[in-house]
Amino acid sequence: MTTRVRVGIAGTGSYVPERVVSNSWFEERIDTSNEWIVQRTGIERRRHAAEHEATSDLSIAAARRALEAAGTRPTDVDLIVVGTVSPDHHLPATSALVHKALGAKRAAAFDVVAACTGFIAALKTAEAYVASGQAKCALAIGAETLSRHVDFTDRTSCILFGDGAGAAVVKPFEDCRQGEILKSALGADGDGYDFIHMVAGGSRKPASHASIDALEHAIRVQGREVYRFAVHQMTACIQEMMEGHSYDELGLLVPHQVNRRIIDASLERLGWTDEKVVVNIQEYGNTSAASVPIALDEAVRAGRAVRGKLVVLVAFGAGLTWGGTLIRW
Repeated sequence: MTTRVRVGIAGTGSYVPERVVSNSWFEERIDTSNEWIVQRTGIERRRHAAEHEATSDLSIAAARRALEAAGTRPTDVDLIVVGTVSPDHHLPATSALVHKALGAKRAAAFDVVAACTGFIAALKTAEAYVASGQAKCALAIGAETLSRHVDFTDRTSCILFGDGAGAAVVKPFEDCRQGEILKSALGADGDGYDFIHMVAGGSRKPASHASIDALEHAIRVQGREVYRFAVHQMTACIQEMMEGHSYDELGLLVPHQVNRRIIDASLERLGWTDEKVVVNIQEYGNTSAASVPIALDEAVRAGRAVRGKLVVLVAFGAGLTWGGTLIRW
């Protein structure tokens, strides 16, 4: 039987575009208000990529910061996995562009598509490669430019999304001595496939003049259904990750930044306060696959990840998908 290698997170990094889009920007364009947006979502501002920026550019910046934090050269990377639903191109994978820019010449590279669960899926894949001995160093990235895929006339959804990227360098625990991944889980429920959906642009309905005119390439969200699913699944996933551990052992909870009300409702069900929770949705909005790694990196750099304490990552999104990771920092 193959011996499983203990796996750790050697370093993290993140990047958000410079352009800040406040709620007042939307007030000038659609029927909404700062008060309404903050009350319903907790979002005060978000970042949008510049015209010259794409998902690979954000990924590359976050990856470089993670590699620097890990003291790792790009030529030491064996695998690059990018979680995204907003790739630079349908073909080839965004990870190939990251591979080229970093000069990670010995690495394999591919993308995973799990929507807001994308980074958890990328991290799980990287962990599996390292744990099985197939890689000594893997780079997991979650990155999105969702501002390119919203209908700015849809007042219920266009206010939600922002752009950004986060990354983690994954190595054998014996090589980094921090961030040991204790367990992780992924799940899906295809019955909710159309709760968060882009109708056109794929093989089912290729892009055409008609689909573009109808804005069918933009994200559509069934808010009530998503809210019910998200509160239930976030709570269940946290409970699964914390099974066998006490709340006192927890150092940080890093949830997907989808809606402040969802986070608060889950905490209420758990009977927890928000003192151990990382929340930055007010600054960045919902960055999908980039949400968890950006929040994790900011917490690590702020000194909030305490050695020996548990860190829980949890995400959920279109598909429907969900995932969690338990880490001993």
